[in-house]
Amino acid sequence: MPRKIRELIRDLQKAGFENCGGKGSHRNFKHPCGSKVTISGNPGHDAKKYQERDIERALKEARK
Repeated sequence: MPRKIRELIRDLQKAGFENCGGKGSHRNFKHPCGSKVTISGNPGHDAKKYQERDIERALKEARK
């Protein structure tokens, strides 16, 4: 079962990413180390596989 968009956002915020806003249902997150990621979709929607993959990649970059 896919995770929800709100769960991905929670993971990013726990890792220190800040929401820099966006247009419509898009949200741009930036980490102080320079890593960026964009998430689209409403918080209650299921996350797509590519979104989960992008979040994992951004979290790994932020840990370095």
